[in-house]
Amino acid sequence: MKRSPVLVDLALQGGGSHGAFTWGVLDRLLEESWLHITGISGTSAGAMNAAVLADGWLEGGAEGARDALDRYWDRVSRAAAFSPLQRSPLDRLMGRWTLDTSPAYVAMDLASRLLAPSDLNPSGFNPLRRILAESIDFERLVASPIQLFVTATSVRTGRGRIFRNGEITPDVLLASACLPTMFAAIEIDGELYWDGGYVGNPTITPLVRETDAHDTILVQINPPERKEMPRTASDILNRLNEISFNSPLMKELRMIALLRQVADPGTGEGARWARMRTHRIRSDMLAEFGASSKLNGEREFVLMLRNEGRRAASEFLDTRADDLGERSTADLDVLLAEC
Repeated sequence: MKRSPVLVDLALQGGGSHGAFTWGVLDRLLEESWLHITGISGTSAGAMNAAVLADGWLEGGAEGARDALDRYWDRVSRAAAFSPLQRSPLDRLMGRWTLDTSPAYVAMDLASRLLAPSDLNPSGFNPLRRILAESIDFERLVASPIQLFVTATSVRTGRGRIFRNGEITPDVLLASACLPTMFAAIEIDGELYWDGGYVGNPTITPLVRETDAHDTILVQINPPERKEMPRTASDILNRLNEISFNSPLMKELRMIALLRQVADPGTGEGARWARMRTHRIRSDMLAEFGASSKLNGEREFVLMLRNEGRRAASEFLDTRADDLGERSTADLDVLLAEC
């Protein structure tokens, strides 16, 4: 049965190689011709997925976007094969995807506590720069029908900056993914920037204010909750990382829930907030992997995450497709009880 088109926005979290889960979600959503993507807000890996999709769309619509994402993640996994950050024999034997016992990862983790990234990597080398240049035609992004919103954090002010299609370059995407313990801050227009996840992971507001869609699908990578108390030092740091990178998103969603209750549903700005519908795609599987696995770009690992992303998106469509364009499926009002 042919469905009426529904305009949707996408909000894509960052999370290193866990962004392959988002790749799978996007791959599945792009198979649905009735879903029309108008805008994407992304941070870190989410920003890279967003830019690759928007550029690939110009080559052949949804299929062009799917092919572009396939090529991008293939380049990522091929580059990872030459990285010193590899699973140890013990991790492989135990079937773990983390790098917790990788000598290179342990050495890098210890060094990052004593030395600045500029000391460890004075040339600022980042293999993602070449991969992005090969995967995206940045000059034509301005012509994409999909509006992009990429968030990075100003080191000087601590505030976020949102970059749009015509402003996006390899440096902007690298800035959005710039973890300050691993990479030196990225300079753009005389300002230094760190990972956008500190202020918006991702930023939702421009999707509400600047696009024509009223449905926003959040693809969430960082687990919002964990049932077990972290015990080891690495588990504690991992949970702190998850909380800090989820906090800006939770605060913004709480603000949106409040605005939806008090906004004038008539016309103009108030109507945009009042009509906003939110949805979420996530997977409990991602909670099984520690923070170090976000640096694991092995082909087998990213394909497993991609398949899980496709599965999660299919489950969402099977159970929630009829709600798109009609009602929210993510309950934001519950967040108001946390104020």
